[in-house]
Amino acid sequence: MKIGELSRRTGVPARMLRYYEEQGLLRPDRAGNGYRDYPPSAVDRVRQVRGLLDSGLTTDIIRRVLPFLEKPTDLHVHPECVTPELVELVRAEADRIKARIDCLSRNHDAIRAYLDAVTERLRHTAS
Repeated sequence: MKIGELSRRTGVPARMLRYYEEQGLLRPDRAGNGYRDYPPSAVDRVRQVRGLLDSGLTTDIIRRVLPFLEKPTDLHVHPECVTPELVELVRAEADRIKARIDCLSRNHDAIRAYLDAVTERLRHTAS
């Protein structure tokens, strides 16, 4: 599919998709006319990249770990591909994401409690 179609299917602007390519996050084939040609799997790849970016990871970290996220149960990591610095960096990011999830969960619970209380009050007021 062409970049416009990928943009429509993912909601990510074509300009951003080109940036992902520059950063090594997407690798489209090129048609004879030079146009980018994305496989259907690019839709899932873009969504995964968006999710990782939204969670706060940098494009550098994403580029380094993305190959291992496609099939995490089938990891065969070559020892030279992973450095202690990268492992620590990813561990710190995982901890930061977990803290963010915990905060979001607390906020979600508080908002749901508020909605429950307001809904109950409205129900009694309407009666």
